[in-house]
Formats: sequence, C-alpha cells, structure tokens
Amino acid sequence: MANNPLGGIIPQQPPIQSQSDVHALKSRLEWGEPAFTILDVRDRPTYNDGHIMGAMAMPIDDLVDRAASSLEKSRDIYIYGTNDEQTAQAVNLLRSAGFEHVSELKGGLAAWKAIGGPTEGIVESRTPAGADDYNVVSRMQNHLENQKKEV
Repeated sequence: MANNPLGGIIPQQPPIQSQSDVHALKSRLEWGEPAFTILDVRDRPTYNDGHIMGAMAMPIDDLVDRAASSLEKSRDIYIYGTNDEQTAQAVNLLRSAGFEHVSELKGGLAAWKAIGGPTEGIVESRTPAGADDYNVVSRMQNHLENQKKEV
C-alpha cells in the first residue's frame, strides 16, 4: 500500500490463499488489480481452444523453467490445469522452485465459466456472449452478489 499513490482509496486485497475459488479471482479482476498472474498449465492445443481471459500458457512440462525466467518469485500467481490434481502438482512444482504466493484455482476453467468469467480462445470465440456481458448494470449486480457469497 505504501507504493499506492491513491492512498486508502483502493482497498488492499487480502493475502493470496493456498487454494482460491473463482469468485476471489474474479473479484480481483473486476477491481482491476494488476499485481497477479493467471497460469494455465494444460497443453497448448487445449489452451488455444479456450482459457481464462488473460491467462498465460505454461504447460506443466516446462512450467518451472518458463516461470523462473519470466515471473518474480514474490508475485501472486493463480494456477489451473485440466483437473484439480494437475493444478495441485503445478502449484507444488512452483512452490518447490521458490515461488512464494501460489494458489490453486479450484474447479479451473469449468468453474470460471460457470460464474460467467471472461474467456478467450478458438472454441470460446464461437460461444455467444452471455446476456449480461455488455450490460454494465447487470455486471455490477453480479459482482455485488459474488461479494456477498464470499462473506
């Protein structure tokens, strides 16, 4: 917060948890908080078909090498894979490599899509937008409802 020129205007996010649900991640995205990274550890063709908007592709086979060369070890990192087991394996690999703030995104892409989180990719681009995707009022109402679920 010391580096935040807006002082107490922007609320500080709680520390990243070892496991996170998609509502916590979506809340951070909706606030526009820039200090985190989302990693998709599935294989590249699966990533290309569809992924969380803004997620970086880092297949689990070369995850540690790529993360070490491109990410700070103190950065907040959310990881999801094909299933919760692959996600947990990827998180353990990064923690063993010295990354401090790594969280398993429980439910992965399916859970993200279930709450209307933005996606992109070949298959995802063919999926029509949801009813509230372009309606700011509906998006704000959904955000408030999600906040209530977290409490």
